[in-house]
Amino acid sequence: MHAVVLVLACTALAALGGCASKMESGYGVGVQAEREAALQQSQHKQDAPDTPGMYLALIDRMQAQGLFYASLAHIDAYEKQYGATPDTTLLRADALRQTGQAQSSADAYTKLLSTPLVARGYRGLGLLAGAAGEFAKASEAFDTASRLEPTDALTLSDLGYARLRLGDVTGARVPLMKAAELAQDNPKILSNVALFLLADGQPAAAQGLIVQQKFSPEVQQAIRTDAQRVAAAAAQVSHARVAEVAAATSERARVPAARAPQTVQTVDSLLNAQLPLTETFDRSGAMSAKQPQVIAR
Repeated sequence: MHAVVLVLACTALAALGGCASKMESGYGVGVQAEREAALQQSQHKQDAPDTPGMYLALIDRMQAQGLFYASLAHIDAYEKQYGATPDTTLLRADALRQTGQAQSSADAYTKLLSTPLVARGYRGLGLLAGAAGEFAKASEAFDTASRLEPTDALTLSDLGYARLRLGDVTGARVPLMKAAELAQDNPKILSNVALFLLADGQPAAAQGLIVQQKFSPEVQQAIRTDAQRVAAAAAQVSHARVAEVAAATSERARVPAARAPQTVQTVDSLLNAQLPLTETFDRSGAMSAKQPQVIAR
């Protein structure tokens, strides 16, 4: 009986401990801190990074798990120990962008333009511009980055998306198709392809891709919302082109009408200038009869 009571007591204590641990991890603790705690627990099982390469890999893994604030602290520690490099500048720029520090992020990306990571710098600047709704600027930055790294699928996908948001559906096709074939399993790229298909008037193909990739309802709704934005942008571009053609046609019709009186006046003046010569020729008929005339044969 004593053993049974002891077992029950231990079980009860274990249950209480489980509840306490759940409350401690959930009460007043954000997702960022929870992820960081989980990462720290996994790190205890491994040796601490003792080389620059291992430390950078650790920081990169933090960012992959969404720990951007923690990664900023570790980037500071890394640069204090080993010095700044283009790799740490890129990691810092990405973390600053993800934590809402746009201007500092832009400054960091700009520093990369004079390094071997220049393409990543342009892509980062394009992402910042796109987040601010400046899709013309974003498209230009992505285009530069893709020319520097022609096989970077994510950059090509970003370029296609930026062009779609500008209403340039035709211009978005090639970079998106390149991206889809370079990274056939990337859901973000394929969602942009589905968006293109909707914008291009291929709803059946778009729906087939959505079903095939099993996009969540949230992703499907985002695609439909973006499709409406693309359609509005494309209509605006079309209206602008129509207005431009109409203005050019009106200008061509107006310019000749303004110049017509000058042309008529010039012809009249030429005819009037030749009139005395004609009269002289007519009046000299008698003299011409006395002289031999040259006849064209």
